Amino acid sequence: MSLRLPFAVCSALLACLLLASPAVAGDNGEGLLGELNDVIITFFSLGVLVFFFLVVCLGSYIQNRLDRRKEERKASKLRQRTGW
Repeated sequence: MSLRLPFAVCSALLACLLLASPAVAGDNGEGLLGELNDVIITFFSLGVLVFFFLVVCLGSYIQNRLDRRKEERKASKLRQRTGW
């Protein structure tokens, strides 16, 4: 496998990042929301925390439902088996 493609992709990404950084930093360090204070940072961080909590809970619920369906399907196949 040639190393040209990964090198070209990394080079293009690095060039884009180098060209984009002056455009982002032209506003004296202010972001899209303007000047930030502790309340905005706190609520944003709380939102990230709640988001990941909900992702974990939803993923666990989905996995539990799928495992239950799998066990029911396995039990159904065992009930259908007859004979040797």
